[in-house]
Amino acid sequence: MNEELRHQAYAQLEADADRIVRLIKVQMDNLTMPQCPVYEEVLDTQMYGLSKEVNFAVRLGLVDAEDGRELLEKLEVEVSKVHDLYMQEEKLESKEI
Repeated sequence: MNEELRHQAYAQLEADADRIVRLIKVQMDNLTMPQCPVYEEVLDTQMYGLSKEVNFAVRLGLVDAEDGRELLEKLEVEVSKVHDLYMQEEKLESKEI
């Protein structure tokens, strides 16, 4: 398999993962709280979509299965960090009021 094509496929998956993190940050900053069903629905939908992209790339031989799993795990950790940071900020703001 063309190494450049494999690199491009993985880079696109990384870009999609970064887009999900940015989307979650915007949603938390402007729209909803993490406990909101809309937040959970958006997160679940985006994560599911990316997992399907990863599975497709793995089946085509463009991405190693382990690399795909690591990408999804990294995204879950990043989303968790964003969530935790938001919750800490909310606690600080509620103490100030």
